[in-house]
Amino acid sequence: MPQLQHWNETEDGPLSEAALIDKLERQGYSVNRYVYAPGTVFPPHTHAVDKIDAVLSGRFRLEMEGQRLILEPGDSLAVPRGVVHSAEVVGDDPVVSLDAVRPW
Repeated sequence: MPQLQHWNETEDGPLSEAALIDKLERQGYSVNRYVYAPGTVFPPHTHAVDKIDAVLSGRFRLEMEGQRLILEPGDSLAVPRGVVHSAEVVGDDPVVSLDAVRPW
């Protein structure tokens, strides 16, 4: 079952791009930043690597293992390699996303 993680200001400090990148990199991930326009849809697909989708701004709906989750700023979701999932931008604002991958 997918586990949605929320940013914890008490433990992690104020949410910022640098702080979220640092947190993901400390977990062994390589991080890339993407901006997805409103209306962007990613149909069902898989990845050959373990990854985390993290949101800095906007709202991102992910569907995985029969569950639909809405990621908002500070939220992240682990997507294991080989697991079918889909995603789409929700609402009128672009999504600024950090795509963290760990190939091993």
